[in-house]
Amino acid sequence: MAGHAGPYLRAGAGKLRDGMDRFFVVTGGPGSGKSTLLAALAEQGLPHMPEAGRAVIRDEVAAGGTALPWDDRDAFAQRMLTHDLSSYEEARTKDGVLFFDRGIPDIIGYRILCGLSIPGDLTRAAESNRYNRHVFIAPPWAEIYANDAERKQDWDEAVATYDVMALVYQELGYGLVPLTLVSPDERAAFVQHWITKLET
Repeated sequence: MAGHAGPYLRAGAGKLRDGMDRFFVVTGGPGSGKSTLLAALAEQGLPHMPEAGRAVIRDEVAAGGTALPWDDRDAFAQRMLTHDLSSYEEARTKDGVLFFDRGIPDIIGYRILCGLSIPGDLTRAAESNRYNRHVFIAPPWAEIYANDAERKQDWDEAVATYDVMALVYQELGYGLVPLTLVSPDERAAFVQHWITKLET
């Protein structure tokens, strides 16, 4: 098992003291192990902000709404932006290193994949609400990919999602840190080691 997070990561010491420097995005295609990695990090005392897409889907299904990726994709994307902006503001009130299960740029990628236009408020939100310039990205992983009630994309869509997210983040000036295809604990150890290097 990977060890617990050290005091630098938990308290946000070193160079990662304020704002975007301590906000780390984990992105990639669906079914690539992002949420499993974030759960492993949370067990070690490193919290994260939840993915907007899943939260919106659960809320809309419970309320009988239509802002869903299989019903009204534009409304779904708008709801995700509202959710992510709220999550970003909430993150500002927290201390220490904080992870994000996808970030605002992912919504740009989603709209591109759906053939939707990119509204100005989304572009401005992505440019003004920044994260650490190093973004962890999980590549497609066929051996663990599976659908569920909230994930309905097929394998080709999962690969396309990865490609688009990589492009969007790079175009916004972020550097990508690929995650290797290893166990959640090994991935968590890799992420902690990478961040610790940034702090020293």
